[in-house]
This record gives sequence, structure tokens and C-alpha cells, in this order.
Amino acid sequence: MLVAMSDGILTHDESRHATPRMLVRLTVPAVVIGAMCAVLLWAIDVAAEGVTHVLWDWIPEVGGFDAESWWWPILVLGLAGAAVGTIIRYAPGHGGYDSATTELVAPPLPLKALPGIAAALIVSLGAGVSLGPESPIISIAVGLSVWGLARIVPNATAGQVLLVAGAGMIGAMFGSPVAAALLLTEMVSGGPRQGLLWDRLFAPVAAAASGAVVAMWLGVAFIPGNLDDYTGPGWSDLYVGIPIALAAAFASLVGARLMPPLWHLLRRFPNPIVFTTIGGLLLGVLGAVGGTITMFKGAAQTGELLATAGEYTFWGLLGLALIKVAALTVSAAAGFRGGRIFPAVFIGAAFGLAGHALVPESSLALAIAAGAVGSILAIGRDGWLAIFMGVALVGDVAVLPAICVIVLPVWLIVTTGPEMLVHGAKVPPNAGHQPPA
Repeated sequence: MLVAMSDGILTHDESRHATPRMLVRLTVPAVVIGAMCAVLLWAIDVAAEGVTHVLWDWIPEVGGFDAESWWWPILVLGLAGAAVGTIIRYAPGHGGYDSATTELVAPPLPLKALPGIAAALIVSLGAGVSLGPESPIISIAVGLSVWGLARIVPNATAGQVLLVAGAGMIGAMFGSPVAAALLLTEMVSGGPRQGLLWDRLFAPVAAAASGAVVAMWLGVAFIPGNLDDYTGPGWSDLYVGIPIALAAAFASLVGARLMPPLWHLLRRFPNPIVFTTIGGLLLGVLGAVGGTITMFKGAAQTGELLATAGEYTFWGLLGLALIKVAALTVSAAAGFRGGRIFPAVFIGAAFGLAGHALVPESSLALAIAAGAVGSILAIGRDGWLAIFMGVALVGDVAVLPAICVIVLPVWLIVTTGPEMLVHGAKVPPNAGHQPPA
């Protein structure tokens, strides 16, 4: 599941009578919100890159030591944990929702909570925590949109704004309104079959398109790959792709199984400064073992891995994948703010490359797409997102028919497996904003 609450962009009764004029009227604020989401994504990305430059380039250069030294990731991520814990404890709103307990799109938070969310997210991304920006940055976009539209469109409901802002940010992050449309279909299609689905999707897709266009222009959207070695469907796609996807899914499910117990274990320390610092130190050890390629959100690191895959053996690639699973599990459990989709992309790519190393005569594009389907389906629990990202990662729509078959056996194990989410969590005081009742 991707949302904690939504009442639809149009109610079922409204959508039954939706007219072109009504839909066009909704489009203007939706396009503005989408553009705002892209600018927000760009601003957070620039700020996080600034933190990365200071911690991983400037300080080592001034200090005269190598940032690749085994002890530097431990120190940086330990301090980052202490910083995020301090923000969670003392900032208004306590850093927003605990990412381990919240879906991708969650109910709006008050305006005063947003600076703390942004600060915790920037520190996490910049220091090298294995989380993406997804959930916190959507919270910021939703909060700003609710605050702004309350003054411009007083009759807009929180659920309507949530869908539009969520779609705008999803479109901006993944560089395509298609991603938002696929993800939001499940959100808006429930209930009585009244009205047209696309009446309720119209404004969110407009926001997603606006967000995608502006984000691509600003250079912060997800950039599709360009692997063109796939020659067309064949039986080999299944006996190569399915095992890769299943392996990626199984490893991701292990992380999903371990994350809630680790979350509860760390919450034995009620002070968030303590449990985020412990988490940061653990991440530093993993970073020291796996190198910086296994750190950070995983988007740029996935490109680096694809470019340098020939330097790794099968066991080396498998090791990178498993270290990233461990890093994602610790990051999510330790209270850092961020999303899990971008790290899942890296995990899937690493499993795909490992599978291709075993069967080098197979298609590299298919192997990587299959690995992404397995990891994203297990971690994100959304088949549409897994299929979309699998195709986007390799940049070849020709793999789509094979991926649509490969996803089926993976879903059979994922649907009964654990979620990388803590259900019914009792968040300690000052350790994260509790969702509204």
C-alpha cells in the first residue's frame, strides 16, 4: 500500500457529473503544484549535494586524508545519526513521520513541521544514508500545497490536495507522469464504480506531468537507462529472469522481516539521539565494508555500478546487493527520514548484474529489469511501480512483455511475505510525529 489516507481528487458523486470545464479548472492549480514539487525536489537535492561535498570532499581535502579510509564513513554517519536524532527530538514536528511506520503518501502535517522534515532529510541524503527522498519530500510538498491552496481554493479538501501534491512529486522524482498515474490508480479506483477513473486522475496527472517536465529541465528527475541488447521475447527470458527476480525479492524480504524487530530493539532507547546515532554507526560500518557505492540513496550509485560492473565478480556484485539490503534495513529502522524505492533500484540492479555474470550470454537489459522488478515489488509492494521502474531502468520498452510475466511468480511470494513497514508502532515521545487518528 502506498497511502495512509485519501478521500479522492473528486468524490464519486462529483466525478459522475465532471465536465471538461470542471477538469480544466482543476488543471491550473495542479500544474502550479507540480512545478512547485519539481523546484522543491531540486532545492533539496542541491542542499544535500552541498552536505555531501562538505563531508566527503572538502573536509578530507582540508584534513589531508582519504575519504575512502575505513573510519571516515563510520564517523560521518555516526555524526549524521546524532544530528538527525537532535532534529527529531527538538525541532517542531519532530522531523515528521517515522519513515519506517508510514506509507509513501501520508496525511498532511502542519506548516511548522516542514523545516524539521527538510533538515532531517537533507542530512540523511547528504551524509550517505541508504534512503531516497520519497516519503519526507512528499510530506513537505503536501504540507505546502495544503497551506497554499487553503488561501486560494478554500473548498479544496486535504485528500484532494494530497493526491495532487503526491502525484506532482512522484512525477518529478521519476521523470514521468506515467509513474504517478500507475501508482495513483489504486488510490482512486476503490469504492462504488461511479464516474470515470480518469475524471479523478485528471488533476493528479496534470500535476505529475508538470512536475516531470520541470524536474527534467532542472536535471533532478530519474534518468532512464539506455541498454539496447535485448533482441526480443524468448523462453530464455523466463529461466534467466525469474530466478534473478526471485533472488532479489527473497533478499529484500529478509530485510523486510528484520526491519521491524530492529526498529523495536532500537526504540528501547527512548531518546532519538541515541538510536539514530547507533543506526548511523552501523551504517558507517556497512559503508566501510561495501564502499561509498553502497551508500547514499542509490540513483547515482546505480549508474556507477552499471558503468563499472565488469570490475566485479559474481560474488562481488552479490555482496554489494546484500550490503545495500542491510544498509536499507538499518536506515529504515534507525529513524532516518527517507524512502525505500531508490535503494531498491540499486539492489535490483546489483542482483541483475550478478545474474548476468552467471549467464553472460543472456540479455543484460532483461537481467537488470528482472532484478529491479523483484526488489521493488518486495520493498514497495506495488506491481505497477515495479514494472515501470524495471523498464525505465534499462530504457527499453521491448522488455515489457517478459517483465509482465516475470512479475507474476514474484508476486506469489511477495504477497504473503513481510512488509518493510512497522505496523501499529508506538512512537516514543519526541521521536516522530504521530499520524492523525
